[in-house]
Amino acid sequence: MSFKWHEIHDSLMNSSATLQFQKAFEALRRGDPVLGRFTDPAALLDVLHEPTGCAERKNRILIALVATAQSDGLASDCAVTLALLALWPGLDAVRRRLLWCKAGRPDEVSSEVLARATETLRGLDLDQVNRIAATVLRNVERDALRAHCREAARALVAANAEPDELPAGSPGAEAIFLRRDVGRLVGLDADLVLRVAVDGFTQREVAGTLGLSEAAARKRYQRAMGRLREAFHEFV
Repeated sequence: MSFKWHEIHDSLMNSSATLQFQKAFEALRRGDPVLGRFTDPAALLDVLHEPTGCAERKNRILIALVATAQSDGLASDCAVTLALLALWPGLDAVRRRLLWCKAGRPDEVSSEVLARATETLRGLDLDQVNRIAATVLRNVERDALRAHCREAARALVAANAEPDELPAGSPGAEAIFLRRDVGRLVGLDADLVLRVAVDGFTQREVAGTLGLSEAAARKRYQRAMGRLREAFHEFV
């Protein structure tokens, strides 16, 4: 199922104004002292959306929301909705970047971002995470890009074609062309560059999968990015 982005936001906002949601919000307030000080959802979201607000306070609120979202109580869905609304500006930026990467049609990307954000909130390991907002947004974008690249690879295999033979409008064609072109410029380091710059892995994570030390991966990444910058300047 696909949705328009503004319709998702409108639906979340409308649901937060219902009597049932207000009852769930009261349960949420009673369940965590960090949330208990807020009289209504609007007050909570105002704090989380305040540009100059305390980052530590915002993070504590998000931790409380995620913990509640992962519970089995009445307030679980309420907490997910509030967390999505709290992260909406960041999710909107993720969506725009995915559209720029041509990771799907606008309605498909909107549905993908919503689904992955909800899944991430419910599955986040709070013992391993320090910054909730940054982690959720990074994971949503990274996982969406990985899925897009896997789909592109499947499309190429199904077509039994080389990248040059794949029609430009084919699903995932842009990702295949990108990997081909980067490979031509940086050779064997293309996988390293794309996993970091496009797929969202850290250099440490990629180093482990490629059998490199972190220092070696960092050096090769910097060298490859230098070659890409030189090629770009030559092109323009």
